[in-house]
Amino acid sequence: MSDVYNKAVELAKRRGIFWPSYEIYGGIAGLYDIGPVGTMIKNKIVSLWRKYFVESTMGMVVEVETPMITPEKVFEASGHLKNFTDPVVQCSKCKKVFRADHLVEEILHKNVESLSPSQLDSVIKENGIKCPSCGGDLGEVRYFNLLFETTIGPYTGERGFLRPETAQGMFTAFKRVFESYRQRLPLGIAQIGRVARNEISPRQGLVRMREFSIMEVEFFMDPKETDVPLADLENDKVKILRAQTKEAGREELDIFTVKELVSEKVVVHPWMAYWMAKASRFVNSLGINEFFFEEKLPQERAHYSKQTFDQIAIVGGEKVEISGHAYRGDYDLSGHSRISGQDLTVFKKYDTPQIVKKKTVVINKQKISSLKDVGKEIMKKISGLTAEQIEELIRQDFRVDSVPISSVVSITEREEKVNGEKFFPHVVEPSFGVERSLYLVVVNSYKEKKDRIILSLPKDIAPYDVAVFPLLEREEIIKKAKEIRDLLQAKYTVLYDESGSIGKRYARADEIGIPFDITVDPQSLDDASVTIRDRDTWEQSRVKVDSLVCSLEKLFNGTKLNNIGEKADNNE
Repeated sequence: MSDVYNKAVELAKRRGIFWPSYEIYGGIAGLYDIGPVGTMIKNKIVSLWRKYFVESTMGMVVEVETPMITPEKVFEASGHLKNFTDPVVQCSKCKKVFRADHLVEEILHKNVESLSPSQLDSVIKENGIKCPSCGGDLGEVRYFNLLFETTIGPYTGERGFLRPETAQGMFTAFKRVFESYRQRLPLGIAQIGRVARNEISPRQGLVRMREFSIMEVEFFMDPKETDVPLADLENDKVKILRAQTKEAGREELDIFTVKELVSEKVVVHPWMAYWMAKASRFVNSLGINEFFFEEKLPQERAHYSKQTFDQIAIVGGEKVEISGHAYRGDYDLSGHSRISGQDLTVFKKYDTPQIVKKKTVVINKQKISSLKDVGKEIMKKISGLTAEQIEELIRQDFRVDSVPISSVVSITEREEKVNGEKFFPHVVEPSFGVERSLYLVVVNSYKEKKDRIILSLPKDIAPYDVAVFPLLEREEIIKKAKEIRDLLQAKYTVLYDESGSIGKRYARADEIGIPFDITVDPQSLDDASVTIRDRDTWEQSRVKVDSLVCSLEKLFNGTKLNNIGEKADNNE
């Protein structure tokens, strides 16, 4: 990673933002503590995410909370038991284990994400790649399942896993939420919660962790309904690295409006464009303005996805995924319905009844019985097939022991009046990592000015809104400063600090990203005025205490400090 990442990580450790967990025991890779200041920033990020993905969605999205511990059957239905894997390779000499595709990418500087274990084996051998720790030979690449396994109950309890995403809890709770939500689509179910992934080689600080928090929406909708509320978003511009561009070996970005994403069918459904636009605005609000969406190739997509875009933020000169956007179709609901035996479809009532033609399977039971074992084999063959599938077998003159199934099975067609249809809703999923967002925000906000560090956070996610400092350790000044602190706490989060020189206090406040500092000095006792200092420009203005709340309100709404009060002397 670039130098700015290393500097930001050191700042984070020093100022209580984040640091490796269990440091006194040497730490565990992929586990991090979020400190007091980091927790305040993280909570602000979560609140901002709720604003964009829950509160501003015209009541379409509701929030739930489901358990981390998950029964095995759930991941059998979701495909995670079979597919939630990454390729690993072990050194035959020192026995260290590496994620094979990352190891190859770091050495050869090319993307090999979509290669199979055997293909990775070939690349490793052809390029003479050795163990980076000891130089030993690498063994055979194999898949490793990232699920953390546990036991639910003592001794011979039920096998379970810690969830690697919050999604499955929302899928299994879908019918309950749908029924309590007046049985109406579209319906978004949001969740913010802890997840665990047994990562092979965690790296890049909070970018790839073994335990972290996710902010996700599973947005359930009728795939045939394309009337999506894009009016407020349709002119937003989005940069896309398309799959076809990648396949051609190029990396140039195409720029589309949200409206063009839909009209030119860049996305498989308009709801994908809607949530990508929401994600763009959210990431902008975090102070990250340089990003694009990378469309994943079929072999790069998760097993459940019909289309995926990764939102790639460019921070500190590095490209890092900040969110993922997947069109999951009906993969999850149909899978859970099949494994659980529960009907997870919804009923869509037509405006007017429709006449439809329905095919029915007719079985000659007497003939089946007379065929004995052959009859049983025919019934076994057609069991679970639809009328259309059986009709195709008849058309192909399919036989069992020379007996054509057409001799015992036929298809009839009749017209029927129907009032609606049952279907599995399709799902669009926008997903953000909380700690990863925190990490990228800290790196992106890291600035150096003269001999000092400034964490230039957007005001909405700063840990404190303002800091209040008495200039001198005089009883009457300290008393006045505490009165102002109490006054501001009714509306703002306030840090009060009276230790050390004023310059050091300003520096500490700058390093944790507090937008404005209020300083109380001897003049404050004479004319009831204080100075307001801007974190980024270090400019100061003097305002009356009785207009302080109003002045701060203007500053938080975008007014420049030099348009507030009177210019003050710099006390630094």
